[in-house]
Amino acid sequence: MTTDKNMRSALVLFSGGQDSATCLAWALDRYDQVETIGFDYGQRHDVEMQARLTVRDRLAETFPERADRLGEDHIVDLTGYGALAESALTAEREIEMQSNGLPSTFVPGRNLVFLTVASALAYRRGQGVLVGGMCETDYSGYPDCRAETLAVLENALVLGLDTQLQVKTPLMYLDKSQTWQLAHDIGGRRLVELIRTETHTCYRGDRSVLHAWGYGCGTCPACELRQQGWEHWKSQGVSA
Repeated sequence: MTTDKNMRSALVLFSGGQDSATCLAWALDRYDQVETIGFDYGQRHDVEMQARLTVRDRLAETFPERADRLGEDHIVDLTGYGALAESALTAEREIEMQSNGLPSTFVPGRNLVFLTVASALAYRRGQGVLVGGMCETDYSGYPDCRAETLAVLENALVLGLDTQLQVKTPLMYLDKSQTWQLAHDIGGRRLVELIRTETHTCYRGDRSVLHAWGYGCGTCPACELRQQGWEHWKSQGVSA
């Protein structure tokens, strides 16, 4: 049975990247109890799995007034799924556009799998809200990032679990510049700097150089989006 208490408890799909870190801060600002879930799906670079723990710790240290809301972290082994859904994120493949119009970084059904697995944990732990960083504004054409897709999935989860469950996507209609602004609105300079220096988004797992916008190779699609968003946001005269 879903109660008001359940709806004050959230489970954040947390990868350790810019988007999910912003979503975690967003959830900590709104819910009484927040837990995180991460997925090992055979990513080529384990740097994001390391970054997620650092970001969690730094959030608690930087915002002690919200630290008591941050609960357990959960890691789920989905390496079998990752092997089946081979992509440039899980195998030695070039990052390029494919004949079907989708980039080789597309992991088929990733968000559908992640949210379904997360819903099972949320069900057992009495959490009524799932929070994800999916976005159809700055996405690489991934069909499982669309609001329509997630609305249908939310309905399927509610029916399949016979409980009330909300899927919240605070970044759905924001571009990367607006995502930086959201972080600033939530936590000011401290949160922006934490996200800039501690999160990891680069598809190539490169953390050798700290750019103005954060660590990354600077040439993969994820880095390019992050850089463009940062530069546009800074051009608006915001002092981060």
